[in-house]
Amino acid sequence: MTIMQTRRRFLTTMSLAGAAGLALPPRSLAAEGPLETTTVRLSNNGSICLAPAFIAEELMRAEGFSDVRYVDMIGPRRALASAGVDFKMIAPWDVAIRIDGGEPVTVLGGVHAGCFELFAREGIRSVADLKGKSIGPTDRTNLIALMAAHVGLDPKQDLRWVTDPAQRPMELFAEGKMDAFLGWPPEPQELRARHVGHVILNTTVDPPWSQYFCCMLVGAREYVRNNPVATKRVLRAILKAAEICASEPARAAQRLVAGGFTPRYDSPRYDFALETLSGIPYDKWRDYDAEDSVRFYALRMREAGLIKATPQKIIAEGTDWRFLNELKRELKA
Repeated sequence: MTIMQTRRRFLTTMSLAGAAGLALPPRSLAAEGPLETTTVRLSNNGSICLAPAFIAEELMRAEGFSDVRYVDMIGPRRALASAGVDFKMIAPWDVAIRIDGGEPVTVLGGVHAGCFELFAREGIRSVADLKGKSIGPTDRTNLIALMAAHVGLDPKQDLRWVTDPAQRPMELFAEGKMDAFLGWPPEPQELRARHVGHVILNTTVDPPWSQYFCCMLVGAREYVRNNPVATKRVLRAILKAAEICASEPARAAQRLVAGGFTPRYDSPRYDFALETLSGIPYDKWRDYDAEDSVRFYALRMREAGLIKATPQKIIAEGTDWRFLNELKRELKA
């Protein structure tokens, strides 16, 4: 486990909240009561689309947190508690799996829609054309399965899954050894830069996927239960950071680089960050229905036989919207 917390990142990002006019006055913070803890640990899995969590550090410090840590969670799915993480941005289908499996997590709200893109080789024009074709990667099997089932395919029978963990699915696709690849930032940006394949589905613009949250903020249940003031302030900081991503994508991309979450500013990957932040609807967290997103994906997952719990059970056992509802009232445009 690697904890990314450097003095350089802190010093290079200290002006963001003040310049954006988003820091709360001390009186407003005092009205909420004191923080139960000044420590918060957030997940880092290397995806640019999770930028609000990455650039929220100084906003959290403005909220009173003195110890803000980012913990690597790149690789296979791990429980938040075992990874030493308090909050993580994850997809609603992953939410359903975690809650169905008994992981003690609480969904707090949606952050943004879109970000996954399904690439295919020449001659494949739609998801329905994937019948009999090879596809990956395995860590996105569930979303691919839902996309296939939505157009009438049987994910188990009609798709050929690339399951060898030693293989690099994006490179197999780029080399013409795999028919389709589901990517998230910066992978789609890299494929476009390399002129590899074409997009047959984009969850940012193609319904029904574009109509629901793609990434939601989830907290470890014990942290949320024991630290309600801290939980609300974390959510507020991340939602404010999402607004910065929407209104100032170039500046937010620079912050990602300054914070060490993507390579140096003069790297070609900076363009990937700017492209990502410019294309994702980070300003929709007020408009989309977080509970409806959980319900939609939980139902699809249950229909596909990927979870056993009903959407009602998932929502009842694994969500808490009180913080989001309060912030929607407080952070009116």
